[in-house]
Amino acid sequence: MTFPTSLSVRRWAGAVALVTGSLTLAACASDDPVPASGSAAEPTTKPRPSEQEPTREPSQQPTSESPPEPSTTVVPVYYVGDGPGGSPALFREFHRVTGDPLTEAARLVAGGGQPDDPDYRTLWPQVDLSVTYGDGVIGVDIPSDAFTERPDGMSERGAELAVQQLVYTLQGVQQERAPVQVTRGGAPARLFGLSTDAPFEQASPLRTLNLVNITSPAEGDTVRPGDSIAVTGVANSVEANVVCELLVDQAPVATKAFTAEGWMEDRLFPFEGVLPAPEAPSGEVTVRCSTDDPSGGAEGNGPSVDTKTVKVG
Repeated sequence: MTFPTSLSVRRWAGAVALVTGSLTLAACASDDPVPASGSAAEPTTKPRPSEQEPTREPSQQPTSESPPEPSTTVVPVYYVGDGPGGSPALFREFHRVTGDPLTEAARLVAGGGQPDDPDYRTLWPQVDLSVTYGDGVIGVDIPSDAFTERPDGMSERGAELAVQQLVYTLQGVQQERAPVQVTRGGAPARLFGLSTDAPFEQASPLRTLNLVNITSPAEGDTVRPGDSIAVTGVANSVEANVVCELLVDQAPVATKAFTAEGWMEDRLFPFEGVLPAPEAPSGEVTVRCSTDDPSGGAEGNGPSVDTKTVKVG
């Protein structure tokens, strides 16, 4: 879809894209590691001028040969945030990593970095993980005996969600719904009080993921005054209705209804649309998207919600 006025992003993260050729964002956009037929891939992020090879005048000669820059990959990482009624659910962010994508994504889950969105967190205390892939199985080895049982304050639901953080992340990176076998020093052992004798499978998306997740803009992206804001994400909402708002000082100044590519199935579906340009000449605005709630809160725990703070200036 071509938007009448494009989002001007001054961070690479706002133009989220899985790179390195074979990794297409279409699969992750639907929260399904297996590419879905008919899903449209996101555009590939172009490097900023500062990331490109500098040009030299013909008379200039390099004094020494510069080492090649390490290759980077954008990977999906799943974090925990508050779902309907405050119950925890998984949200997805994209992060650029250097090195083996599986290992680096696992490191981010296991306390090796911070989510961009302050509303998100990880349930993992910091621990080293090594990750391999072979014979259709993703192997994760924990070299220490840490976290054999649940830490203080972690419920069984929290333990299961922590494991699913890792499963969804690694399957998203691998682009395959491969089971995840966790070992300690090469042998099965308990993790957060859960048995690892059998590989962990992906749990139901509708029971595990927040039912709306904004992909772009990303937290902290910047738009120019007068530019509209292109919004993309994934959701599973009644009749595919997704309601997005633009908030200034937490008060809604614009509301648009977008339509996702589907609903009811056990997965999230891509949606996209455009919010009008913020009237504020500078400062911060919030993009807020939610699932439709025909009952007005009378039934269930209310809608699923995700927000992103965007800078204007």
